[in-house]
Amino acid sequence: MMQLEDFKAARSVLSGVIRPTPLVHSTAFSKTTENHVYIKPENLQVTGAYKIRGAYYKISTLTQEEKDRGLVTASAGNHAQGVAYAAQHAGVSATVVMPTTTPLVKVNNTKDYGANVVLRGATFDDAAELAAQLSETEGYTYVHPFNDPVLATGQGTIAYEIFSDLPDVDIILVPVGGGGLAAGVSTLAKLLNPNVKVIGVEPTGAASMRASLEAGHIVTLPGVDTIADGVAVKTPGDKIFPYIQQNLDGVLTLDDGELVDAFLDMMEKHKMIVENAGLLTIAALKHLGCKGKNVVPILSGGNMDVITVASLVQHGLVRRGRVFTFSVQLPDRPGELVRVAELVAGLNGNIIKLEHNQFVNINRQAGVELRVTLEAFGMSHKAEIMDALQNAGYDAKEVMPGNLYD
Repeated sequence: MMQLEDFKAARSVLSGVIRPTPLVHSTAFSKTTENHVYIKPENLQVTGAYKIRGAYYKISTLTQEEKDRGLVTASAGNHAQGVAYAAQHAGVSATVVMPTTTPLVKVNNTKDYGANVVLRGATFDDAAELAAQLSETEGYTYVHPFNDPVLATGQGTIAYEIFSDLPDVDIILVPVGGGGLAAGVSTLAKLLNPNVKVIGVEPTGAASMRASLEAGHIVTLPGVDTIADGVAVKTPGDKIFPYIQQNLDGVLTLDDGELVDAFLDMMEKHKMIVENAGLLTIAALKHLGCKGKNVVPILSGGNMDVITVASLVQHGLVRRGRVFTFSVQLPDRPGELVRVAELVAGLNGNIIKLEHNQFVNINRQAGVELRVTLEAFGMSHKAEIMDALQNAGYDAKEVMPGNLYD
């Protein structure tokens, strides 16, 4: 049972272990949503995610015999680092099974905390199967990443800090994967103020919790497909599901494309790196359908490798029309390239990449291909440039840009 006394005990254990993550008022998001938005930046937490809370508290409650057997867990990354960190501090060995698709930064950080890392399967559920087997065959103590009320109690301490910083909070947004964070935060939030609304947010490609709530029992999805690897869970936790049924006020589901937009917003408006799972709550802000409320989106983590960061930046700029590429056939004669460049410059387009291919046609007199990638101010500016090219007699067509970092 997750009672108020349990949350108090967890808060006491975690005092001095976790890093304070005070709420950050977002002028930008408050303006666009017409609410008062205060970000809970758990991406700045020890190990880069909230998971240290539950892992550390859970391990603190184990008996010495359970610790001496060694620990095992499965994780897409953040729980892995939390267990590895807590095990290292407790002087306990830990084996962590991670999907082969786990970002390298999470794998390396887990190893750096002293854990033995095993890569298995394409999803969390594949890794969890092996972790359960190792617990049986090797006798390791299994520290589940979400399906444990004790672990969820540790995660729920986030609610104490939210209410301390913003006593009159109206809505708390929580990313949902297996359900541990949502169960802990929603349960404690309702204990502190039954009137506060706690809303979970899932990607549409891994909406196992919403499916389970609609069915009234745990549902296993046939597969998951989302860029939010931290919440790519096919089966929610049955042990924490009753708490979610009782305390969560609903679940929003969002397409991955919205996470790309949210990533750009967080980088440009708050200078923060937030992983895709943590961006769910930022993307959800525009879907609340209310005004004037005090809203706290929890940013669950910030562990993202630089290759993914680069990809998200590029895709985000393309989605917003701030970077685009056009292709045009030019006569093979001097001055044509300059003419196009001057037209673009005259409209304040900034060329960042250019490819002039004379070998696109066997007969060069038929024309050469010019591909231009440029920066624009947005969709309307992009349309203005494309219209100007057409009006100048160029049959310009938009094409997908290549890698901007080549």
